[in-house]
Amino acid sequence: MSITAGQLRAARGLIGWSQDELAKQSKVGRATIADFESGKREPYQSTQSAIRAALEGAGVIFVEANGEGPGVRLRKNP
Repeated sequence: MSITAGQLRAARGLIGWSQDELAKQSKVGRATIADFESGKREPYQSTQSAIRAALEGAGVIFVEANGEGPGVRLRKNP
């Protein structure tokens, strides 16, 4: 499942990570994260997977679109 720019911003907000922290944890350039969040470009699937893995490791759960649109939430015990 691809993640959206909105999910990425929301996920970072839930765990209190800056773009710099996400870049460090995912080993993805901060500029790539900023461009994705602002809608300037869509990263490669492998880049999205690295971002997603870092956020999931910090306790984020990505919720697929189910009629209400995609979202994020936190695990009970991250």
